[in-house]
Amino acid sequence: MSPVRAEARPNIVVIVADDMGFGDFGFVNGGISSTPALDDLAATSLVLEQHYSASPVCAPARAALLTGRYPQRTGVIDTLEARGTDRLRLDEVTIADVLRHHGYRTGIVGKWHTGAVGEAYAPTRRGFDEFAGFRGGWQDYWDWHLEHDGTPMEADGRYLTDVLTEEAAGFIRRHAGRPFFLHVAFNAPHFPFQAPADLVEKHRAAGRTEVVATIYAMLEAMDRGVGQIVRALADAGLTERTIVVFTSDNGPDHAGEGDRCAARFNAGLAGSKQHVYDGGIRVPAIVHWPGTVAPGRSDAFVHLTDWFPTLLRIAGAGSGGASGSSSLPLDGRDVSPLLLGQAVEDTPRFWQWTRYRPRPDSNAAMRDGRWKLVRPAVPATLDLRDRDQAIDVDIKRRRGSYVDVDDTDPPPPEAIDAPPARLFDLAADPGEQRDVATDHPGVVARMQAELDRWFDEMERDRLTPEDRTGGRL
Repeated sequence: MSPVRAEARPNIVVIVADDMGFGDFGFVNGGISSTPALDDLAATSLVLEQHYSASPVCAPARAALLTGRYPQRTGVIDTLEARGTDRLRLDEVTIADVLRHHGYRTGIVGKWHTGAVGEAYAPTRRGFDEFAGFRGGWQDYWDWHLEHDGTPMEADGRYLTDVLTEEAAGFIRRHAGRPFFLHVAFNAPHFPFQAPADLVEKHRAAGRTEVVATIYAMLEAMDRGVGQIVRALADAGLTERTIVVFTSDNGPDHAGEGDRCAARFNAGLAGSKQHVYDGGIRVPAIVHWPGTVAPGRSDAFVHLTDWFPTLLRIAGAGSGGASGSSSLPLDGRDVSPLLLGQAVEDTPRFWQWTRYRPRPDSNAAMRDGRWKLVRPAVPATLDLRDRDQAIDVDIKRRRGSYVDVDDTDPPPPEAIDAPPARLFDLAADPGEQRDVATDHPGVVARMQAELDRWFDEMERDRLTPEDRTGGRL
């Protein structure tokens, strides 16, 4: 993509759903859900069907989007606000840092979750001029507690998704006369499962749990919000001057049992949120830029870290760092040629997530072209301590009472009996149903060695001394 003239710099709107799976999009599931605004957007956009998150859980994925780096490098290794494992290290450069340096007005609406505790980690200290939302991993949809540039906002009878939509539309109206970067981070359809009663009633159906009916109602409310944001751009005359990217942070939450079970259609993908099978990490991306990006479908392999260098290139802001360069290595690559109909080469990608600390023998994966190596999750390594869960819930209601994190008494490493690696041929088996590891021992050995090398590199970065990072080890 050629350099962008200052007067022609596009606005950038990145909308991220929370726990929206591949199968939750109406254009994917044939109408099981009701997402008419997203369906219409997809019909006039480039849809990336092999688009992958950087993590099967919220905070690490968001760190990757903000920095263009694997989350393990950035200090964001888990979701725990009380322990600070969601904190984006203070030496990390965000996309908002760079765009603000290059004259963009920057704003985030909704979920932050890359530093819930500690003012140094607030979004307005990380490159965003404006913030309207919540700093942690979720909020109640009716009894919400938000902030607007540091001023508390308390529940007033409106549904949270509608509040975030109105804040996003207001940002567009206020800044229509200059280039802006707006990150809209919806809470839906993340727990707690709550939605307007009329929408829930609409989605009740035989064989569908009450939770799933509520999730589909949450999705419909968010879809309505997406439509309003797109209309706000049109009303301001900004449609062709704005690139809109819509995606999700990770796959769907399928937890619960009986009538509280959230499991639902996910297009035949294996696994769900928390797991590195494709059901937990593969989520479509919709790229809308009329007159520049042609509508269609692409099966090019794109990773969440790729948006950092790609959007900066589109904005004419280099590839990273407050002055256009950074000493921190990027893991993302510029895929702007793909948006213009050109080919981009695949590059191997890696994933890993376990509670409290990374470990190479559980819930890790590598993809290289058609091959995907998976180290299955050992359940004990994903368990959350009751104490930590209780504190994180309390933070949602009384964030101002927490001025720093408590990382004392971390749980000891689990001694586990890790199962062997599994190998899948995604070209022949996109649902990851047939383990072919015994048929291709050489591929397994090579990919395992690369996964080990990658993990060691991530650990070296994660354990960088505090005096350099200003953050936690």
